[in-house]
Amino acid sequence: MSDWEKSSTARVLPPARPRKLAKVPFVELADGRLQGVVSSGSDIGRVYVSSVEAGSYTFACSTNNNRPCGGARGMFCNHILAMINEAVLQYGAARVARYLKVEPEELTGQDIAGEMSRGRPTQGDSGAAATVFSQFLRHLAYLELAPTTVPLPEMQWFPPTRAVV
Repeated sequence: MSDWEKSSTARVLPPARPRKLAKVPFVELADGRLQGVVSSGSDIGRVYVSSVEAGSYTFACSTNNNRPCGGARGMFCNHILAMINEAVLQYGAARVARYLKVEPEELTGQDIAGEMSRGRPTQGDSGAAATVFSQFLRHLAYLELAPTTVPLPEMQWFPPTRAVV
């Protein structure tokens, strides 16, 4: 057993490749879904909350005001495609494909989306969107905190970092 497996902290994996946060500021593999927040191309005050369920590929996309995305009618909209591509940058294609149960694992973001083409849009379930958007807002709140070296209780699960002197 390695040292990090014996510790009480989680190992933080660096992104597979650097990504720009302007279009997809939040993406995660959680709750059996690939989920994230995608910026609107036409309105700076609007974001879309998108998700794709692992295995069934059931998908949903709606605005932060819970209005359905006009492009997600029977197939993935551009917001979901952007989210998949950013997830591949963040986690790597193999990990995203494994999590979503897409075969084979050596795919690009577009290949993963193509393999999931049998997915169907969800009908009226805004619970997932509310959860994803809530997590995104919680992450944004950390950006507003003043820089400090005092530990934050809700961040105690992060591994300690060494101060650069």
